Amino acid sequence: MSSLDSLTELLQESGVSFRIYDMGRQIKNISPLDFLQIEKGLCIYPDPYLRQAWLALMIWNPKNSSQNVVWFLKFPLDEQGYLVQSVRDDFINRLMLNINQMLDSAELANAEDALRDNPFSFTPDQEKMAAFHAITLKETTAEHSQYYPLCQAYFHGTRGWDNWQDLGIQGIAEVAIYIDSNQQQIIEHFAHFQSPPLIALCHALENVVISAALATKIAAKLQHSLGQQEVDIGLCCALLRAMHAAPNAETQQWAIQQVLDSKVSNSAELLSTIAIKLSTQLSEQKTLALFLEVLSGSEAGQHGFSKILADLMFQENLRESIFAAFRNPTRSNQLIVAIGQMFGGKF
Repeated sequence: MSSLDSLTELLQESGVSFRIYDMGRQIKNISPLDFLQIEKGLCIYPDPYLRQAWLALMIWNPKNSSQNVVWFLKFPLDEQGYLVQSVRDDFINRLMLNINQMLDSAELANAEDALRDNPFSFTPDQEKMAAFHAITLKETTAEHSQYYPLCQAYFHGTRGWDNWQDLGIQGIAEVAIYIDSNQQQIIEHFAHFQSPPLIALCHALENVVISAALATKIAAKLQHSLGQQEVDIGLCCALLRAMHAAPNAETQQWAIQQVLDSKVSNSAELLSTIAIKLSTQLSEQKTLALFLEVLSGSEAGQHGFSKILADLMFQENLRESIFAAFRNPTRSNQLIVAIGQMFGGKF
């Protein structure tokens, strides 16, 4: 493979500085060496989402770090989970036309021309964009946005608990990403946070690792919320997402069990959240069996069942477990019907 046949090697030879991030289920850094192995087809994409690799490519001029650009790309994967080579090659060809301009231009943003008419670009939602910006700020400059001090003051308990309306999503994301500086205060005041800022905080927490003490607080809040007469599904989904940051699998398993045993276990939103954010815990046989039974009779319907299972089965660590669960002799008639309809039609 020549250097021009690899996006990683092309960037390295061009002299730019760059970072690559997975933007699918959570935001995670991918090392250049790991991405090179993915590019060369030596390994499958490790964490696919909806059968695609969701990526952020951050490039900057090493002589002037203020000159930078970020491309958000979603590359399709083949049936085995490998990066489709023709798609990567198409993007490399576009990048080759612009790489020199990127280094010479006074405005690096002009390099976005490389993505003109590219069908593989996407725009992250507002919360994911805020979390990504917080992560890149921390990794490159260790600076904060103008929104951080106000949000930190709220979660540290130095302003009124009802005084949250002017908090910015960007600042809340930074509170989560800089968890080491804020964790003790969040634990101390957790019970006082109003739902809107707590939901935004939980969404960002999914991208870090939290302490066992904070995970316990989140789990207790989830259990309490599930037991309310009127369950706030949005809050419960946010708390589930934050459980991805828990430092041990046992706490995550417990959270899934609480949802599947609750009166709102048929919620399509809650079940989708488990499948997307806590899918690694579905490799446990009993948890997976219960999840499939609940999903087969949920408000997600047959379309939702087939879509969620198709995505889960695309993950290498879950595929065999799911097929084994499909063959379980103790599975219900309801699940048997759902499986039959899934494989009898398109999904």
